[in-house]
Amino acid sequence: MKGLTQLTLCFVVVAGAAVAATAVHHELTPNLTVVQAASLQEPAPPYQNPPDQGPDPAAVNQAPAPSGPSYTTEAPPPDQNPEDYNNAEQPTATAPQPPPPLPDYDQPPPPADGYIWTPGYWAWGASGYYWVPGAWTEPPYAGALWTPGYWGFYGGRYMFYPGHWGLHIGFYGGINYGFGYLGFGYEGGYWNAGRFFYNRAYNHIDARVVHNVYNYHANVRVNNLTRQSYRGGPNGVQAHPRPSEGAAWHEPYAPRMSTQVQHERDYGAVHEQYANQNHGKPPSGAVSRPVPADRNVRPQAHASHGGEQRH
Repeated sequence: MKGLTQLTLCFVVVAGAAVAATAVHHELTPNLTVVQAASLQEPAPPYQNPPDQGPDPAAVNQAPAPSGPSYTTEAPPPDQNPEDYNNAEQPTATAPQPPPPLPDYDQPPPPADGYIWTPGYWAWGASGYYWVPGAWTEPPYAGALWTPGYWGFYGGRYMFYPGHWGLHIGFYGGINYGFGYLGFGYEGGYWNAGRFFYNRAYNHIDARVVHNVYNYHANVRVNNLTRQSYRGGPNGVQAHPRPSEGAAWHEPYAPRMSTQVQHERDYGAVHEQYANQNHGKPPSGAVSRPVPADRNVRPQAHASHGGEQRH
């Protein structure tokens, strides 16, 4: 009887140890996964629901939503361009056909602290669409964030609405440009006390060069699985400005810099960058050479459109 009691006690101890080992395994596995993902610096897969990470630090990139009519539900007057109604930048180019899908390309690491990623895009030139490579760009002033430009379909034409610099992220057509520009807001980093902090979940980071780094996988759903490069029409991204994006437009801003315009023009002269030559796979998807900032740029209030096209 004594031997049976000892055998039972031994079985209980072994079973308890197995349960404890299982509990430890379940407790440690998520942490191990996070460490591995961080070390590989890979973006979170789309539609993945990450564990609770606390507040999103990049939420500061969105302007406080105003009270009043919603930009997402109020229909524009029938005789106005929807982009004009939503206070978008005036178009700088028009095209008779849609731009190709966004190509896949690798992002170079930032050259130093403080540079902002400006994603690549299709521009319209003498021989059709050509790819303007993504580049790290020196912002024109401290705290500036880049709202990318986008192509939109209206009235049977495709029009390009250029990007701009501001203190918050505005509307960029719902286009998923990647690298933190997921169609709404910007998850690639944020400004804090005059320093820019980079999210390595969406950026290729060299820790020897960039020192302000964090890791946060945003739980953002985007409707752009086909890498669509334009908004509207029967096949484009169906997105409307959100209240925070409309609020951002009413803040002081700076248009794209002359160095960015020159960057676009330079690649308009590169034969291989045209879609009719590379079939949607440009040889230069991104460049490691950074784009310098214009000097003495200050954000200003938006002027009335007045029919003028800004460049």
